[in-house]
Amino acid sequence: MKPILILLLLPLLALLLLATGLAPDRAEPVRHVVVFKFKADATDAQIQTVTDAFRALQHEIPGIIGFEHGVNNSPEGKNLGFTHVYLLTFESAEARDAYLPHPAHKAFGETLRSTGIFEDVFVVDYVPQD
Repeated sequence: MKPILILLLLPLLALLLLATGLAPDRAEPVRHVVVFKFKADATDAQIQTVTDAFRALQHEIPGIIGFEHGVNNSPEGKNLGFTHVYLLTFESAEARDAYLPHPAHKAFGETLRSTGIFEDVFVVDYVPQD
């Protein structure tokens, strides 16, 4: 009788753990923000080449679940010369961590450097909060 009672209580215990937040953490998405400062003589075509190469990573590296990009249009003038923003969303921190040393990511870095248009970059990663 005791084994049956234990089997009946296990699902209830699992639900209780989930409800109280004591269950193992579920993977949380990670946002990876990359902002480039290109040299003044960079052409639109060269920047588009970089953007296309960056976009292609989502098809080459597992765990990337979103890609967005845009050009700064803030009227505040606080961008310090950084103009092009890229936002990758990873399914988890582990996916982001696997992306960093991935050969496709390293090849993208080489592509960026080989264009000669890259001046600086900053990167911010975060877990979205409500």
